[in-house]
Amino acid sequence: MKYEHIFKPIEIGKLTIRNRIMSTAHAEVYAENGLPTERYVRYYEEKAKGGVGLCICGGSSPVSRDQPQQWWSAVDLTTDRVMPYLNTLAETMHKHGTKIMIQGTHMGRRNAYWGGDWPHLVTPSGIREPVHRGTAKIIEYHEMKRIIADFAAAAVRVKESGMDGFELSCAHQHLIDQFWSPRTNKRNDEYGGSLENRMRFGIQVYEAMREAVGPDFALGIRMCADEFHPDGLNHDDFKEIAQAMDETGLIDFISITGSGADTHNTLANCMPPMALPPEPFVDLAAGIKSVVDVPVMHAQGIRDPNQAERILSEGMVDIVGMTRAHMADPHIVNKMREGKETQIRQCVGTNYCIDRQYLGQDVLCIQNAATSREHMGMPHIISRTEGKLRKVVVVGAGPAGLEAARVSRERGHDVVLFEKSDAVGGQVNLAAKAPQRDQMAGIIRWLDMEVKRLGVDLRLNTAADKETILAEKPDIVVLATGGDPGVHEKEDWGYNDGRCVSSWEILSGEVEPAQNVLVYDVMGAHAGTGTADFIANKGSRVEIVTPEPKVGDDVGGTTFPIFYRRTYGMGIIMTPNYWLEKTYREDDKLIAVLMNEYTEELEEREVDQVVIENGIVPNDTLYWALKDDAFNQGITDINELYDAQPQSCLSEVSDGEFVMFRVGDAISMRNLHGALYDSLRLCKDF
Repeated sequence: MKYEHIFKPIEIGKLTIRNRIMSTAHAEVYAENGLPTERYVRYYEEKAKGGVGLCICGGSSPVSRDQPQQWWSAVDLTTDRVMPYLNTLAETMHKHGTKIMIQGTHMGRRNAYWGGDWPHLVTPSGIREPVHRGTAKIIEYHEMKRIIADFAAAAVRVKESGMDGFELSCAHQHLIDQFWSPRTNKRNDEYGGSLENRMRFGIQVYEAMREAVGPDFALGIRMCADEFHPDGLNHDDFKEIAQAMDETGLIDFISITGSGADTHNTLANCMPPMALPPEPFVDLAAGIKSVVDVPVMHAQGIRDPNQAERILSEGMVDIVGMTRAHMADPHIVNKMREGKETQIRQCVGTNYCIDRQYLGQDVLCIQNAATSREHMGMPHIISRTEGKLRKVVVVGAGPAGLEAARVSRERGHDVVLFEKSDAVGGQVNLAAKAPQRDQMAGIIRWLDMEVKRLGVDLRLNTAADKETILAEKPDIVVLATGGDPGVHEKEDWGYNDGRCVSSWEILSGEVEPAQNVLVYDVMGAHAGTGTADFIANKGSRVEIVTPEPKVGDDVGGTTFPIFYRRTYGMGIIMTPNYWLEKTYREDDKLIAVLMNEYTEELEEREVDQVVIENGIVPNDTLYWALKDDAFNQGITDINELYDAQPQSCLSEVSDGEFVMFRVGDAISMRNLHGALYDSLRLCKDF
């Protein structure tokens, strides 16, 4: 068998897990009022249908009321009202042969007091946490006793709900590892000083939990393997902690993450984005495994079946977590088993999912719009239509057009896809030019492979016009024509006079970067920072200017630190809070005039080149050319679209007529996920 180690069952305590692939705990932001309702259950069920062996849900689920969870919408383990919902989840997963556990924790200072019951946060020594700005009091003995009891009560609720186990998070500077770490524990009582003392509180928690749930219920620990701080715990310290925890006999497994997470910079390591190498911390997990007897799990940047098999075959860990990989394709395990690896939609590590979570938004996959929308009828596997087979013409082979063509063809329709350039991919091809963003191309590579596998009639180097489209005698026309750079918004920028260029022209190679470049980034997202990085990487001096509060303000909490590492390393000047008012030429000099957002004072820069990143404006020429000829006038019924229902015009149109829709940037600027979602929810009902 190609993946003999992946598909070898494993024992965790009294549990038998059917294979060595798992989905690790993460904050989904799907729970409603602290309860895992239908959306939550269907999200996990899809992974179970897809063959995964084990899921641990509920990242950072609170066990105590003084742990607010307002922004990541966690499962609330503090009350019995959660139990019937957990029972439904457990029964659903078991029906498909997958084991299901939940992660519980007390986050201590790693939180914010504003929300829920507005508690006073607790931590061993009252030291503030910078990422969540958590100010906390010094925990007292009575509070320790209460929290220990809370952990035990939560574990009982989980067990009695029919779940298979309970994982306690000590991985990201939560309360127990706040006791462990000398960065946060300055106590001089029996809970401070020596490592044995600093471990005391955590062991007391596990003793209470084990007494409450008995010997046969799986209890585990998720822990870091190196805090990467000179005043923190290093890898040898964590090996000592893991060995001591193993020797207590209280735990059945250890799940390893490779980095601390109490600063913005270390947080970026915890969910490694595409800028970091694959599996960057598996050696740390292997180090922990070398000193313990219980099974060791690990998940960080493992996205490929061959990676997983190699890691297992070399004995580095016992179970491989492929969590973001399951967001991209929840059927990845079945596709491994069935020899359909080329059909796996592989995670590329954009971290759109986790960056949304850090904004308090529901976790979504940038390239799979069905993920977490299973309860709405968004399919991962597209079924063939039982209705009329139609001729579908799609114009534009960017992500929205490729997805429209893919889904329409999966439905059984005859699909023609026009693309004016010599390659598919649209703007993603430009995004992939930026250093550390090249893996974006993997999204397009999968879509391209799928439309070819399915037999879509792809016509490159063909700029479709009205006559070309009508000559195909279409029943349905989908315009995915994208847009153009928004460089004309302000005449004083001087694009028409050649005083500035677009980011597209730079990334495509149409225009070479000059020596001294000002990048003006209106959007504060990946396009502007990626362009600045691209130019600086070629040796130019770069200043990136933005009206946003900080450079890369919309890049995301786990990805902006990577850009900042490179920014400071290459000497890019970051200038937030400034607008570009105008450019002008003075003899042979190019002058950029900037205005401060708050003082309205003007400053000037003498530069060789000004590069504008101001989003896009729709390319709607074809829409207006075809609108009057379309049966539905090119109108998408938004109520039907938003309710995931078929467009009624599809059942009303007569033979010889056609309906027309637009998706993605052809309507207004969208991110990649938005463009793909437009196409999936529209075309799934063709």
